[in-house]
Amino acid sequence: MKDFKGTGVALVTPFFEDKSIDFVSLTRIVNFQIENGVNYLVCLGSTAEAATLTNNEKRAVRRHIVDVVDSRVPLVVGVGGNDTAAIIKELKETDFNGFKAILSVSPAYNKPSQEGVYQHFKAILENSPLPVILYNVPSRTGSNILPETVMRLANDFDNIIGIKEAAGSMPQILELIQDKPEDFLIISGDDLLALPLTLAGGAGVISVMAQALPKDFSEMIQLGLKGKPYEAFALHYKMMDAIDLIFREGNPTGIKAMLHLLGYGQDYVRLPLVAASEKLKRDLNEFINNY
Repeated sequence: MKDFKGTGVALVTPFFEDKSIDFVSLTRIVNFQIENGVNYLVCLGSTAEAATLTNNEKRAVRRHIVDVVDSRVPLVVGVGGNDTAAIIKELKETDFNGFKAILSVSPAYNKPSQEGVYQHFKAILENSPLPVILYNVPSRTGSNILPETVMRLANDFDNIIGIKEAAGSMPQILELIQDKPEDFLIISGDDLLALPLTLAGGAGVISVMAQALPKDFSEMIQLGLKGKPYEAFALHYKMMDAIDLIFREGNPTGIKAMLHLLGYGQDYVRLPLVAASEKLKRDLNEFINNY
């Protein structure tokens, strides 16, 4: 469990103008994270635009990140979707060598009942070769994994190790922390709530913002884990405006624009996403210049 305490970063997939994958920039971004103290990395999640990558591209991204990381930090890989049978097939056919856990988002669009959510993850947990972290993000999926469903899964299966919680509800976060088994990880999926969640007894964050500001974001979370709120919130408020900016026009549009301004790849995204507006780029550049 200790591998996934602290700051995890949800990696982007950088593209060239023709929308092919820019592996050189991906290498630089991965090294930038590790050199600035992040605890682990997550590939092929929402921030990676995994929904628009082909199976061959996903395979290439997985292997490239494993090679670049070279066991320096733990790796998590996203495996999720709204077709349970297809996910099980992927779990059985994928080479997970180099990864320590799977991040699996709840089904989008189908809007299953809580029993449906339970049965979906039950099937995944029974077939996963690696420990599983649930991912609850109602703003993307259209349905919420309620705390009682999370606790039911946590108590029924030994290979579920935590949840990335991005419902944006502090009462729900507190209920999860209050009721969780001792070693179960409550991980923030919301950058604005990452520090409050950590101070309340959570395990840290899987962050988008940390990708552009890895040193300060990682330090903030470590201060939170050490129970030092005043020092931690000083960093939180220093970064807070940027957190608002990177999500203003959606993710990963904002974080790719910020990484581009910092010199880490271009800001190209694949449709149906579009690149950041000139206004957002100006605002991000102003933040960077004043940081």
